[in-house]
Amino acid sequence: MRKVYLIIAALMLLCLAPMPYGYFQLVRFLATIAFGIMAFRYYSEKKEALTYTCGVLALLFQPFYKIALGRTVWNIVDVIVAIGLIVLFFWERNNKKQSEKVRITVPPKDPKIVKGHDDNCIAFKLESKLSPNELIYVASEEDKALTDLFETKPEVLEGWGQMMGFRIIYLPLLIKKLQEKRVMQYRAPYLNDAELKSAIIGNDFFLRFLDNPADRAKLKHGFIRTEDVYRGDDGKDKAINRFYPISSKSEEPIADQLHRIGKQIAAEDNRKKLMSCDDEWGEAAPTDNLADSQFNSQIDNENTEDLIEEVRERIAKLRQRGISQYILEQLIHPDDRLSRLVVTKDYRILLPDYNDMEIKMEPLVKAVYLLFLKHPEGIIFKSLPSYREELAQIYVKLRPMGLTDRALQSIEDVTNPMLNSINEKCARIRGAFVGQFDDHMARHYYIDGLRGEAKRISLPRNLVVWEAL
Repeated sequence: MRKVYLIIAALMLLCLAPMPYGYFQLVRFLATIAFGIMAFRYYSEKKEALTYTCGVLALLFQPFYKIALGRTVWNIVDVIVAIGLIVLFFWERNNKKQSEKVRITVPPKDPKIVKGHDDNCIAFKLESKLSPNELIYVASEEDKALTDLFETKPEVLEGWGQMMGFRIIYLPLLIKKLQEKRVMQYRAPYLNDAELKSAIIGNDFFLRFLDNPADRAKLKHGFIRTEDVYRGDDGKDKAINRFYPISSKSEEPIADQLHRIGKQIAAEDNRKKLMSCDDEWGEAAPTDNLADSQFNSQIDNENTEDLIEEVRERIAKLRQRGISQYILEQLIHPDDRLSRLVVTKDYRILLPDYNDMEIKMEPLVKAVYLLFLKHPEGIIFKSLPSYREELAQIYVKLRPMGLTDRALQSIEDVTNPMLNSINEKCARIRGAFVGQFDDHMARHYYIDGLRGEAKRISLPRNLVVWEAL
């Protein structure tokens, strides 16, 4: 299209010479088409000034309704427009060259680079993937001056991180925060006081996840952050972590080293933005069974920040301590030590092996939970109406004053598969457990299942004790 600019400019400059009348008509016709196309192009590129200018020129040169300006004025217009087209030609050509230079400087997303051909890239196993805004200090050997600085003056790292918009994680200090009883027991509710005090961790913790153990020699002391994930030759996913070395023995002051690392990270982030473009596609949910189609089935690696409102406050407390979900998972490895679930004679729900934890729910929510607990085979949502009477019998035991009209309506709503009431109750049940301890353990206790299939509580029934029966 840029070559057309020069052609139209040349045709307009020829209008200064004595040419036959048909030539001027041809120039008008060609100019109208060219300026119309240019106006549409600039409109699609959201360049408003050029869009309006080309639109006006297309109307000015159109041959159907001639605008009488006189030969002298038309000659002036032809010269101005021709100069403008020539300037526009060189301006766009220069912009194209600049953009090509930018594209050339961006390295291709080549797996060979990712695997370690770049000294700054270190491949880890996928479980060592950090959040995008986290920097973690790692060291394969001790730098006492650095560790003394970071441990005695943690505000150095905190201030640096806030300036960059990153959360800086220094593991020895983090584990001390984790040793607060209510934080540790959220992740592993079975831990006793002695086990809580025995947790120790060093700055070499994450090096156990290196995809290539030989890379350990490169990571003497510095910061890592996750940049990307790719599929390796072995078919397994790898997390690509950028490494930024820092040393107290360097001639460069530590403050200057931190400043340089911050600039390097910013440059890498800007480069990545030029290389990435993600599209999201949505799919409409089926409407024949509303409750089941909208059921939020639990999946692995779910982000805890997406949990229901009842859980948000507890998760926020963990976040305020500088603890990301992944870091929390790696530092405190819960096993599958499931607690017994006891339904007492007064219908309290207790987990005696989790430090006598009590799970509290509203009466109707608890009635729904006990209904599913009594049916280890699970319940299909579209069959809920057939469980309405059984649910009412359970609810009466929780509220002995009897069933009011309002209570009966609530029971009818929660057993109606065309309403969302059952999903709300399941979400509250889930929140009651996840609000007390981590989802890794809690998923055995709340109602879950795939869409279109029976929803059930997966806790083995030999761990369920009914004192109320």
